[in-house]
Amino acid sequence: MEKRHVLITGGAGFIGSHLTDLLIERGFEVTVLDCLADQVHADAEMDADGWPVYLNPKAHRIKGNVLDDCVFERALSGITHLAHLAASVGVGQSMTNIVEYTRNNVMGAAVILETLSNMKLDPDGRHPIKRMAVASSMSIYGEGEYRRADGMGESIAPGLRGNADLKSRTWELSQGGVRLEPIPTTEAKALQPASIYAVNKRDHEEMFLCVGRALEIPTVALRLFNTYGSRQALSNPYTGVAAIFISRLLNDQPPMVFEDGEQRRDFVHVLDVANAFAAVLESEKPVWDAYNVGSGRSITVNEIAKTLARLLGKNIAPDVLNRHRVGDIRHCFADVSKLERDFGVHPQRDFDQGMEELIAWVQKAKKPIDKSSRSMAELETSKLVV
Repeated sequence: MEKRHVLITGGAGFIGSHLTDLLIERGFEVTVLDCLADQVHADAEMDADGWPVYLNPKAHRIKGNVLDDCVFERALSGITHLAHLAASVGVGQSMTNIVEYTRNNVMGAAVILETLSNMKLDPDGRHPIKRMAVASSMSIYGEGEYRRADGMGESIAPGLRGNADLKSRTWELSQGGVRLEPIPTTEAKALQPASIYAVNKRDHEEMFLCVGRALEIPTVALRLFNTYGSRQALSNPYTGVAAIFISRLLNDQPPMVFEDGEQRRDFVHVLDVANAFAAVLESEKPVWDAYNVGSGRSITVNEIAKTLARLLGKNIAPDVLNRHRVGDIRHCFADVSKLERDFGVHPQRDFDQGMEELIAWVQKAKKPIDKSSRSMAELETSKLVV
């Protein structure tokens, strides 16, 4: 077997560290490139060299930012596969830190791709990088797919909700006076990003697929739905909703739920996400395409809050705000059949099992600092909550 050496940008983070473990287990040599941002690693126990103690000791480590001169280029020595996970994450924060998000996400991708474009080809005329996988996001869809509640017509891809409806607290979508019901969202749905983060991720995905085709490097963009699990940053108020809710509950505060809490999402365990990345990197299929990575099951935000309170032994009901955060959509959950059809990958962990694993990890981690109130104040100041 030819040597397989993967570079994982953001490899010391939540998803990246789990992917590192899995690829090493499957025989890859792994190099991690990570800037170790405080917002991501504030909760993590660090070793003497400043790396998270959970990071696999078999991984090569490079501390640096892909935007810094020649950092990414030097990290490519001996690399055959690339997984790009490094990004600034968070819908709300992206709407106030527009330059920072666009620089880190879009320009970061541009630096990577221009570096790859300028690499010397192998003697056989092939690019030294044999496969690429990039982390995209379900946020690029905007609203998910729907159907009319009266059963008339085919699936519908509605536009974003209007300000008048949101200000009148009309949360659900309708068409011609008929309520719309959410259905699983397929990769064929038109993209309609509703936040700067989502716009960045759409650009991310399209840039990688475009350059991957041009360089004849098989490339897969994985549209990740709401990922949760161990090693998630609990003190980061811009991370996943499960981690934010846990932080609030551990500080004896109610989870803050936007709208009426009945919006539906798809929560997928981090090990299922890592398995999807590993599968597409191991494959030899010549493919340039995007795939959903989710659980295939929808759950309301209220159910998430109540489940976490029960598992943590906290008799605390969610604080339903009946307010809208700019950039949020109503319903979106994944149709995962395409990934299973093309790569044989399907989710293996159900929600209750995954949440119990998350709680077990949380109970061993240091108590998070609840920064949700500060985050809400920033949104209020910027008029991003209605």
